[in-house]
Amino acid sequence: MDDIGAAIIGAGVIGLACARELARRGIDTLILERHPVFGSETSARNSEVIHAGLYYPQGTLKAGLCIDGRHRLYDYCASHGIAHRRCGKLIVATTQAQETRLEALHGQAQANGVENIRWLPANDAHALEPELRCHAALLSPATGIVDSHGLMLALLGDAERSGATLARRTPVQSGVIGTHGIELEIGGHEPVRLRAARVVNAAGLRARHVAASLEGFPARHLPTLHFAKGSYYGLAGRAPFSRLIYPLPESGGLGVHLTLDLGGQARFGPDVEWLEALGDPPDYRVDPARATAFHDEVRRYWPALPDGALTPAYAGIRPKLSGPGENAADFLLQGPETHGIANLVNLFGIESPGLTASLAIAARVADMLEQ
Repeated sequence: MDDIGAAIIGAGVIGLACARELARRGIDTLILERHPVFGSETSARNSEVIHAGLYYPQGTLKAGLCIDGRHRLYDYCASHGIAHRRCGKLIVATTQAQETRLEALHGQAQANGVENIRWLPANDAHALEPELRCHAALLSPATGIVDSHGLMLALLGDAERSGATLARRTPVQSGVIGTHGIELEIGGHEPVRLRAARVVNAAGLRARHVAASLEGFPARHLPTLHFAKGSYYGLAGRAPFSRLIYPLPESGGLGVHLTLDLGGQARFGPDVEWLEALGDPPDYRVDPARATAFHDEVRRYWPALPDGALTPAYAGIRPKLSGPGENAADFLLQGPETHGIANLVNLFGIESPGLTASLAIAARVADMLEQ
């Protein structure tokens, strides 16, 4: 049986960031990815937005790690030549009744220390984006977009240069928690058993399943995960916006927003479709019938959206610790101080702003393992 310093389960953006951080600290690190390629689930099926940190209650992990992660991520993109743009975004109240909620969000952003958030009356917002209709807006200059695949390639390259190894098609089937590490049964074309002194469960959609498969892990520390599918629609033609446009948040998500890719092409989404079960493989099909609801939502802030301009693009699934109608839950970085298992960190409910927070999460996880 092979012994390694650390096993990272899952090669999404969080797993790759954790592998990079541990390898840079001199730990022999193996990344275990069940799929043929890295970053093919949640990390590849999102809005690719660098969030400012204004949505999350003060003092939460989401608030602190988002803001810390944003600074780290902009610096990392600049130093590694990763395509990104600090384009800014507008969060809009589309009715007068929504202005109270927008004011509360403004106060939340200020309490979190988000820089340069500005309240804009309708005329000022319209001056920035002439096609936009709203009663008021918040301008967030710190918001941006990033090439998520380029980011993951850079993280993997850094990790490998520091000695980490990526093993693809290596699903973790089970494990046993022992006194000298955690023994993992690895499937795939060449099944193997290995013992890791440290384990980071960054399995995303299947993080609970992985934790439950570890013999000796206390079941009372297995959280309930909910799954919210979000579909995206692309726009035929170019959108007349230079910034991201977000409605006010809704239950389970941030609303059907307009985001831009680095080529300037617009897409809209995600919506929220609660799933009864995840499925293996998950169903990522976009139902064309959802286009009607998308048109209605988008026209609240862009009335000139042409008929039939939206086409199905892609879908993603978010692992959530809160279900329908519940208040949004915080990230859960579950370490030995919670579950009592030495050198094991489970990452549960890492949805948005996980991409933004990835480097900060990795630093926190490495510190937890060192303690």
